[in-house]
Amino acid sequence: MIKFTIREVEFLQANEGCRVATCAKNVPHIAPVTHHFEKGYFYFATDYDTKKYMNLKKNNKIAISVDIYSPVKHKAVIAQGSTSFVEKGPEFKRLYDIFYKKFAWVRETPWKEGEAPFVKITPKTKTSWGLG
Repeated sequence: MIKFTIREVEFLQANEGCRVATCAKNVPHIAPVTHHFEKGYFYFATDYDTKKYMNLKKNNKIAISVDIYSPVKHKAVIAQGSTSFVEKGPEFKRLYDIFYKKFAWVRETPWKEGEAPFVKITPKTKTSWGLG
């Protein structure tokens, strides 16, 4: 399991916006999402009809970039890894509760088990800069 530094964890927990990159049939796709970082794993929600979901069903490899651009000091954590889906059960409920409390968009457009999954990213590599 990849170890994140205290500064990386603080940065990841303080910044919810990010981009994820997926790929299928050698065609890359990048999309903005909001994430939750916990115990070395990234989580985000998606719908079943998205390009992200369809790509990850065919190829579970992913890259994620959590970054803040500033002309003075760019800060980022980038990770690559593999994914799994959390679609129901206690883990789904726990994640849904976290997302519901954390993100207004979830409270505005709620969903239930089986309507949209969470994607769990298990990082295999990572790099960061500007956090020191």
